[in-house]
Amino acid sequence: MSVYDKLQQLGITLPPVAVPAAAYVPFVRTGNLVFISGHIAKKDGKAWVGQLGLTMATDEGKAAARAIAIDLMGTLHAAVGDLNKVTRIVKVMSLVNSTATFTEQHLVTNGASELFGEVFGAAGAHARSAFGVAQIPMGACVEIELIAEVA
Repeated sequence: MSVYDKLQQLGITLPPVAVPAAAYVPFVRTGNLVFISGHIAKKDGKAWVGQLGLTMATDEGKAAARAIAIDLMGTLHAAVGDLNKVTRIVKVMSLVNSTATFTEQHLVTNGASELFGEVFGAAGAHARSAFGVAQIPMGACVEIELIAEVA
């Protein structure tokens, strides 16, 4: 099954690449690697604002991370032209806007990781870091960046 068939089966439509909000580019390709800049969680087209452990629970953060994964795939599609060229999701780095006592950043990040596995199968298994941070631009609850290998 192609990546696009899987996305359709999951009811996912890839968004266009978002215009950067600062001095950076959405992605850089070097050799067979594509580095995708951090994407913040969005809800209804605006920053999905919140802090895990204070105004948001783990399940809502996980939903936000899943939404970011969809945006990241949209950017990856723009970078390579065909998601079927992705041979591996190499690395995911997740920043979770959270209180000092919140310790479930890894569970929040599973929202993205699990979706990459569903869409790309074995090629979606990746190395990962999940950090709790004091704040994310625009007050967003989660920001995720990724590195992918392409054919």
